[in-house]
Amino acid sequence: MTLAPILGHALLIATGGYALLSLLACRWWQRRVRQPPAVSATQPVSVLKPLYGDEPGLYDNLRSFCLQDHPHYQLVFGLHSVNDAALATVERLRAEFPRQDIAVVVDARVHGLNLKVSNLINLLPQARHDWLLLADSDIHAPSDLLRRITAPLADPTVGVITCLYHGAALGGLWSRLGALFIDDWFAPSVTLARRFGYTDYSFGASIALRRDALNAIGGFEALSQHVADDYWLGELTRRQGLRTVLSECSVQTDVVEQRLADLAARELRWLRSIRSIAPLGYLFMFISFATPMAVAGWFMAGGTLLASLLASAALGLRLVLHSVQSRSLADASKPLYSFKNFALVPARDSLSLLLWTIALAGRVVRWRGRQMKIARRARRPARTRALQCPPVRRSEH
Repeated sequence: MTLAPILGHALLIATGGYALLSLLACRWWQRRVRQPPAVSATQPVSVLKPLYGDEPGLYDNLRSFCLQDHPHYQLVFGLHSVNDAALATVERLRAEFPRQDIAVVVDARVHGLNLKVSNLINLLPQARHDWLLLADSDIHAPSDLLRRITAPLADPTVGVITCLYHGAALGGLWSRLGALFIDDWFAPSVTLARRFGYTDYSFGASIALRRDALNAIGGFEALSQHVADDYWLGELTRRQGLRTVLSECSVQTDVVEQRLADLAARELRWLRSIRSIAPLGYLFMFISFATPMAVAGWFMAGGTLLASLLASAALGLRLVLHSVQSRSLADASKPLYSFKNFALVPARDSLSLLLWTIALAGRVVRWRGRQMKIARRARRPARTRALQCPPVRRSEH
């Protein structure tokens, strides 16, 4: 037997094996999510929300944080300009929820390359509580998020708590494909890693931590030069001997891309960030793109009966994984099998493989209209000083 058939059969086994393990991990995690939380927290929390522009769904997403069933929490919204369109949405919420503790910080100072981290640096002084929740602007939270995600902070050995998120497509084909990237690739890879005890991650959608843990790593300033600020927030707390916890609650993130170019820019940023953090793992990521890998393995193996059976198994497991993940991570009561997007699975896997190949080279990413260069290898970013002007306006309700 020549080398190509051997490699083809090995590729089929690896692809099918990964799909099977991912499926089992997702089912395991969904069973955990269905269970009621063992404990919920009522410690006062400051929710830090860096904002940029009036993006689709912003009002509903921010409003979900005004409807938390937590007894004592503060919302701190940060913007870089008084002309930012998101400010009108915040003022609308302040009028709608006059009893809600809401602070607004408008500060043009920039601290390093990462504008989101600069925003967090500027708004942190207005946070009145020592338990903090960082949440992106495109996140829609269930009403019990604060109670559940902050509960592990009572353990002094915990550094950060992060959580999974699922995609909500707000547009056409490209946003649907973007949501599949989150639901069918990102979430299974995280649950599989968690099943094997790996916790070296932290996701910017929602992160809870204590102020003392943040101070121990040098504050948000330690993240200001890095694109993957969420990962480094978790990594630097782990270097302090603190644990990262994956919460069993989840949130929803909006996927709004209307063009392939926008979707590709977003996913290339994610992929190149992963490559900088875990280059060896990134090289073997191709086996997670089951559809094109099953076809490639079948051709390499010469289309034998064994190859056909292995390819069919890999493709079948991939479709079952999609069916399982089509149930919202936040709503495990949905039917197990949903064939709505089956036709998109091959397109999603093929696009993922293409972007993975492109991301093997290059370090430049586009984020919020800016180009940023990812470091050749992951390292602790240096602290920086503010680069621009003093605060434009600061108000507090």
